Amino acid sequence: MDEALHERMRDAIRDVPPGRVSTYGDIAARVGAPSPRMVGAMLAEDGHDLPWHRILRANGTPAPHIAHEQLARLRAEGVLADGQRVDLRKYRWQPES
Repeated sequence: MDEALHERMRDAIRDVPPGRVSTYGDIAARVGAPSPRMVGAMLAEDGHDLPWHRILRANGTPAPHIAHEQLARLRAEGVLADGQRVDLRKYRWQPES
């Protein structure tokens, strides 16, 4: 991945405000990444200092291996899940373009 795309992804994730969520696909589309999986890979490798917990799968669920911590962090910001699913209609962040 080129450095400019990497930094655009980091910036886009950093922009998601507390109490809101975005999806891997939203971030990919916003920065011109070829795949939402690329966003997930970047977060896994270099996302420890980002609000990674605000990024969900397209169906509003967290990745299984981080679900407990992710949902707890979101709950602390006022984002409530129904079971393991966050209502994207209610909490999805739509940046002003």
